Amino acid sequence: MNKILLTLLLIPQIALSNTLPKQLAVPGGVVNIELNSVVSPAPEVLFQDKRVLVMENDHKWVAVVGIPLKSKAGQHSILVKSAEKTTELNFDIVDKEYPAQYITIKNKRMVNPNPDDVKRISSERPAINNALNTWTEQPVEDLLFTLPVQGRLSSPFGLKRFFNKQPKNPHSGLDIAAPTGTTIAAPAPGMVINTGSYYYNGNTVFLDHGQGLVTGYFHMSKITVKAGQIVEQGTKLGEVGETGRVTGPHLHWNVYLNKTKVDPALFVSELSTPKAENAP
Repeated sequence: MNKILLTLLLIPQIALSNTLPKQLAVPGGVVNIELNSVVSPAPEVLFQDKRVLVMENDHKWVAVVGIPLKSKAGQHSILVKSAEKTTELNFDIVDKEYPAQYITIKNKRMVNPNPDDVKRISSERPAINNALNTWTEQPVEDLLFTLPVQGRLSSPFGLKRFFNKQPKNPHSGLDIAAPTGTTIAAPAPGMVINTGSYYYNGNTVFLDHGQGLVTGYFHMSKITVKAGQIVEQGTKLGEVGETGRVTGPHLHWNVYLNKTKVDPALFVSELSTPKAENAP
């Protein structure tokens, strides 16, 4: 196995071109790693044994790697498999300290579910996992998204969350507060792979954009698409609501790469990150 040390620029919001997400080599971030020329077939890339999105950019193949929130600072690597050889490319992750957010939830079962709630949550998990494990080989041409809803950016990605003073999982997406009934639109072309009403997420839509890039839309008041439907950028997916675990009407928007939740703000141009608030 050939080992090549790849030094990545760790400057936030710098990408190889407008078609790629902004690069930020921190837990919950994204790195864009140049591979070989597009004259050769696209290689298969793995990070932590998970397939990685590979797309063409500036006449080269580029691996777009999602970094898990639990990743430790230091050197990490991807495996690049071509017909001729397998190459290991190393890159560095730097630590990031996410702020804390304290939220009061009136419905205490949304913080401490009862046994029946736990059964429901467990029964919903396979459908959600199936959506997040989706992999289609279709080419991905552009990773510059539009915002799915217009509103106030109430909670950024990665916050250390406390519900009723109890520590819970970090905030896995971007919250955009808007009145109930506000249109939610697809930020990029894709296919609807799942819709449903889930305990924590409320009314939910998952979109497949190709090669493990999946987006999720939670807490909707209304869903206007169906599983299997092809959508274009701007297609209405539904409307903002306050279903599931919420404190008010908003869209919770997730972006997944290589089965990893990453910061949606890295896929949107000219997006100012909001301060942590005790808002939905």
